[in-house]
Amino acid sequence: MNREIKYIVFHCTATEQTAKVENIIKYWKRKGWKRNGYHFIIEPCGNVTQLEPLETYANGVRGHNHHSIHISYIGGKDIDDRTPEQITSQKAILKTLLAFLPNAEIMGHRDFEGVRKSCPRFEAKELI
Repeated sequence: MNREIKYIVFHCTATEQTAKVENIIKYWKRKGWKRNGYHFIIEPCGNVTQLEPLETYANGVRGHNHHSIHISYIGGKDIDDRTPEQITSQKAILKTLLAFLPNAEIMGHRDFEGVRKSCPRFEAKELI
């Protein structure tokens, strides 16, 4: 990989679990973003879609994107509503990433200084 990764960052889409990946992508395009908000997005059934190659950045956390990989689950509008399948997929992605990025710090979007969001709605470090 041609960029240094310091963080593996977890997110929620802050939508209902019925939201569709294509609609989330359209939302970013309407905002004028050139890149997606996440590298991976996980549907309620556990299906994982890769939205950005790991070699490029995604627009997950302002000021930290060039050194981060971003993973989100669909849901989390008001509560941690992850399905067991989403949790299984989160853990599988994390295990794979840590195999070649063992020094990366696991963070939630909300864990970055100055972020005023409750995203994700769970403690990211508990996925280890």
